[in-house]
Amino acid sequence: MPFINSLVSLAFKSRVEEINFFRKNPAVTSSRVFFDLLNKAALTDWGKKYGYEAILKEKDFKKAYEIFKNQVPLFNYDDLQPWIEKIIVGGKNVLWPGETRWFAKSSGTTSDKSKFIPVTSESLDTCHYQGGKDLMALYLEQKPKSNICLGKTLSVGGTYRPDGQKNNVLCGDLSAILMDNLPFWARFMRVPDISVALLDEWEEKIERISRETIKENVVALAGVPSWTLIILRRILEITGKKNILEVWPDLELFIHGGVSFTPYRDQFQELIPSEKMNYWEVYNASEGFFAMNDGSGSDDLLLLLDYGVFYEFIPLDELSKEKPGAVSIDEIEIGKNYALVISSNGGLWRYLIGDTVEITSTQPVRLKISGRTKHFINVFGEELMVSNADQAIGIACQKSSASVREYTVAPIYLGNDHSGGHEWLIEFSRAPKDLEQFTKDLDEALKAANSDYEAKRYQDLILNFPVLRVARENLFYDWLKQKGKLGGQNKVPRLFNRRDYLDELLKFV
Repeated sequence: MPFINSLVSLAFKSRVEEINFFRKNPAVTSSRVFFDLLNKAALTDWGKKYGYEAILKEKDFKKAYEIFKNQVPLFNYDDLQPWIEKIIVGGKNVLWPGETRWFAKSSGTTSDKSKFIPVTSESLDTCHYQGGKDLMALYLEQKPKSNICLGKTLSVGGTYRPDGQKNNVLCGDLSAILMDNLPFWARFMRVPDISVALLDEWEEKIERISRETIKENVVALAGVPSWTLIILRRILEITGKKNILEVWPDLELFIHGGVSFTPYRDQFQELIPSEKMNYWEVYNASEGFFAMNDGSGSDDLLLLLDYGVFYEFIPLDELSKEKPGAVSIDEIEIGKNYALVISSNGGLWRYLIGDTVEITSTQPVRLKISGRTKHFINVFGEELMVSNADQAIGIACQKSSASVREYTVAPIYLGNDHSGGHEWLIEFSRAPKDLEQFTKDLDEALKAANSDYEAKRYQDLILNFPVLRVARENLFYDWLKQKGKLGGQNKVPRLFNRRDYLDELLKFV
């Protein structure tokens, strides 16, 4: 085992040195990526429209970046959709050189409207797959005695289908596209079989994954926490075992992303009772592999700067402006929340991906995913972010020995005879004995995490004490199933500035 790990670590040595370079030199790396992207896209339809060749005549990054911001507006998906449609019907050299055949189907959290995010060959190799290789390199650097090279990884992914009506374009969840394009050697290191992993019917997939992986030597898991938990629980039902280590004694790593791990941590620790189990978060969206835990001892994520993605950051107080001001990586500030903007070798330019991040370090650049630009509550000036809610849920659960499976929060609007407030709908996997005390602990934790929330709660003048409703078992699962959103990267919206989702869910209670 040490010999195998030494060989793999040796193969990754030069890459670890490259990672250390961008850790120490974020601004230099970012400027290199900026010029490289513009060079490669200068002769595309997009590059010609927005004058990339003219921008490239300026060799100083700061000056070139200012020109770039002035000439290229910020874009969301609706703005880019006409360009993407050109590619889907067979257009070449539109947003990125050459032909793009793969599109990651993304519908945000539970939106009925699908987005088709282009996935180029370059973005597959130098961004998405590079993230997986770098995670392995950094993990083995931290855990040289690991068994990770001696077993298999159970990947819980989405679905994939060819779209024969659109020029043989292939559409599916990003995880499915990645699995279907894996190099042959990587296929031997993962389970289940590709034919099972890419099944379209989610409940059949759960059953087959659960039954077909029981006898494998699974050493790592990868997936969204909520869907992974469903499979682990099903495996225990089938085997009759008390915990997952009785099924896979060498299990040591869970690579997770998509949602905060805080509400799920206790549930995983119950199912996998081992101090040797490691939990590494990745920030891998349909648009790119952006950040990961790197074994630094912190839960914050290292921003990956040499993946063919140029990052810009919009302070949240700028978002409501007609022309929000963005800054480059050398101007970000610790403790500030920003909306993330990317330009990438996937053909996305100044694209608002919808995520907000809090910067926790600038050299190296580390961050926390704080929420979504659309998923927060600020009806009363409380500026409540998903990260605040996740943190408060974790504290309340710890104090009451409770465990939360899913939750969502929406505003209670001001009325003639009452103040406003927040209504929480929580599905517990282990309910607290004293629900009122749990709600008090939740409220106090929110006050501690968010001074704006605390100010609005003062003497109940603006925000009343939270209303907490307990959801029946599997309510959120049944809701997602009814919407055709089981599996993959589909997830429940934690916070929303309106009551749309909550009012729908309350009909299922």
